[in-house]
Amino acid sequence: MSRPALPRSLLAPQHWPAWVGAGVVWLIARLPRPWLLGLGRLLGRLVQHVPSPRRQIAEANIALCFPELSKAEQAALANAHLRDIGMMMVEFALGWLGSERAIANVPVQVEGLEHLEAARAQGKGVLLVGGHFSHLELCARLVSQRIRISGMYRRMDSAVFEWVVLRARLDYAEAMFDKDDIRGTVKHLRSGGTLWYAPDQDMRSKDSVFVPFFGVPAATITATHHLARMSGALVIPFHHRRLPGNAGYAMRLGAPLEAFPSTDVLNDTARVNVCIEDMVRAAPEQYLWVHKRFKTRPEGSPSIY
Repeated sequence: MSRPALPRSLLAPQHWPAWVGAGVVWLIARLPRPWLLGLGRLLGRLVQHVPSPRRQIAEANIALCFPELSKAEQAALANAHLRDIGMMMVEFALGWLGSERAIANVPVQVEGLEHLEAARAQGKGVLLVGGHFSHLELCARLVSQRIRISGMYRRMDSAVFEWVVLRARLDYAEAMFDKDDIRGTVKHLRSGGTLWYAPDQDMRSKDSVFVPFFGVPAATITATHHLARMSGALVIPFHHRRLPGNAGYAMRLGAPLEAFPSTDVLNDTARVNVCIEDMVRAAPEQYLWVHKRFKTRPEGSPSIY
């Protein structure tokens, strides 16, 4: 997939503030790694202490998903997550616009590549199924140093950032598919492609079903089942987490889900949620709790938020 040319319309004055913002992101991505990590921690402390509706969302999600924790433990996890948002900001900058040298200097551990190699030996496409963690963009780029991957994404509201980020992603990704481009995605998987995909957000889609997530009914899109059914691709869980201190990141490709897809879309979608729940439990503060995961509720159920 070729990188998009710059539309002349994006040079109009109304887009200049967005270009300034993109320039700031580029500068952050050029910071030495110790400075970058320090900035992330500083931003995290600011996020933790600045009042925001997102805090209430995170607290509600954590209380719902971890009822076994005490109130103090839930509050501690919420604070740790808000601090993690600061790291997310700099990790997105590095993942999008970091130089090849900067990315090569990030410590990373990768396990399970043999599962991908076995799938390719069978001529199978692969759906790498993961979750919305703070470091997802950076880890996608890190794993692309070892395997050829593509991604599925939702277009950004800013036309400038849409152009900048899409070009940046296409520097390391084989292709990027709009979330509505099902035909192109299936064709890519049928040809043996590897697609990174995160189906764990409440999209308020007609193709969603209610299945448990941490024991709570969560509206979950059924696309993993349908993409695997239409393409014949194997579904491989993709775990990734940030290690303590400056130790970098650990990534693991699990074994393909057995007998997937089945004829039961509800069961398949629930199995995917179980995989993502396992990922979250390994690094709970790094999951995107500020997203309204339970905003769509079963009929007659009270609002969470």
